[in-house]
Amino acid sequence: MQAKLSAKILDGTKIAAEIRAEVTAQVKDLAAKGIRTGLAVVLVGHNPASEVYVRGKVKSSHEVGLHSEQHSPSESATTEQLLALISDLNRRDEIDGILVQLPLPPHVDAKKVLLAVDPSKDVDGFHPMNVGYLSTQRPGLVPCTPAGVMEILRRSGIQVSGQEAVVIGRSDIVGKPVAMLLLNQNATVTICHSKTRDLPEVCRRADILVAAIGRAGMVTRDYVKPGSTVIDVGINRVTDRREFDRLFSGNDAAYKKREETFLAKGSTLVGDVHPEVAEVAGAITPVPGGIGPLTIAMLMANTVKAAKLRRGIE
Repeated sequence: MQAKLSAKILDGTKIAAEIRAEVTAQVKDLAAKGIRTGLAVVLVGHNPASEVYVRGKVKSSHEVGLHSEQHSPSESATTEQLLALISDLNRRDEIDGILVQLPLPPHVDAKKVLLAVDPSKDVDGFHPMNVGYLSTQRPGLVPCTPAGVMEILRRSGIQVSGQEAVVIGRSDIVGKPVAMLLLNQNATVTICHSKTRDLPEVCRRADILVAAIGRAGMVTRDYVKPGSTVIDVGINRVTDRREFDRLFSGNDAAYKKREETFLAKGSTLVGDVHPEVAEVAGAITPVPGGIGPLTIAMLMANTVKAAKLRRGIE
């Protein structure tokens, strides 16, 4: 019987810590020049998941020395009220980054609010102007998760230039920008989606496979070329025991620990990539502890980048 192979685990937590340390040094350097770097987070209403995300972002801001503000309009805030808040933040020179936490309440015109953010302060990289800068390789702000994907590849010594990359998912937040970043680094890029014919066959061509579809464990070993690098962007909460058993098996300590946590909490986190892929891939990002920590680290890095771009600092 052939021994199971085991992919190199790309440690996002460790790389995120490296990036945060670099950001801390840059914040101190700007402070020495008399520049206080500031991030404003807008959280409308009381969405529990959003509140957790925002707390994490504010905490990380303090840890790297950024000035951060949280603005919390009520659930009933109108589009006009939010536009007035954004306009005020745009005017304030000490605010370098503005982040509007999604989702916004249904009665709010989310597109209008996001478009109102000054592109030079758009640390999420969602504004059409920053999308245009990315596609034409001009300096601008890049969405945090795709930027994190590129950092984990670069800092793990994984070659991108000349490689065949396949991205599963075409969202404006992850799929499209990560494909553009890979293309800008001279990869040959294929974007797949729900209408792609014979998805596993297309994915098996990939030297670098990025899964960003939001479906727990959809990418199985049949999708993966042996020895390839697999980047799992998905974060899915599994609550059904049958689904847990489909995804996880074994008798080792790691399995037992995960099962204990699942039984105690009633849920576990899993990516878009089935855990069995680690037996085929050459390198893989775990969930949790892969791309997730890098998203917040890149938000911190984007805020410092915005501060420098706005002031013409190299």
